[in-house]
Amino acid sequence: MDEALRSLTERVRDESGGSAGCERLLATEDTDELASVLTAPGQPLWAREVAAFRLGVAGDRRAFEALVLLLNHRDPPRCASAAHALARLGDPRTARAAAALATNELRVAYALHPVRLLVELRAPEAVPALITTLERRLTPHDPYRRVALACVEGLGALGDTRARRVLSEALAHPALAEAAVHALARIPRQR
Repeated sequence: MDEALRSLTERVRDESGGSAGCERLLATEDTDELASVLTAPGQPLWAREVAAFRLGVAGDRRAFEALVLLLNHRDPPRCASAAHALARLGDPRTARAAAALATNELRVAYALHPVRLLVELRAPEAVPALITTLERRLTPHDPYRRVALACVEGLGALGDTRARRVLSEALAHPALAEAAVHALARIPRQR
């Protein structure tokens, strides 16, 4: 069992009170049964999360919408499991959705996992979205330093020369300076 599935399993067993329904969803191999949980009324959030996660890691695109909603959830463990499943889903809409969530200023408090997902996907949308998000975080007293740090580290990992300017600006921010130095070192020099 991989770490993301183990973490999800422990969390939802606790949330469900160890219900038989939870155990059934964790064990079933029937993708239609899992997909029906996503559309059936009255399903608890933990059940929808298990179904979406399992479908996502299996590459079943019926999970896409539910996973995007979970990626933007206020609960970080839900965001993390959704990001894990979305990275494995293989849906071409994923990068656009993650970029939209990462750059949405009204939801910036929940942008950490969309930023990390963009880096993992290495999609064309990743660098512009991370640059935009980081630029907005470089204001005095911005409370979202973890999001800014994820952007700095992500831009370094992506190694795109377009990030050089915003990473240079991040050097002036003590909480980001060390990571910005490392990120800039990973970006090839223009000739």
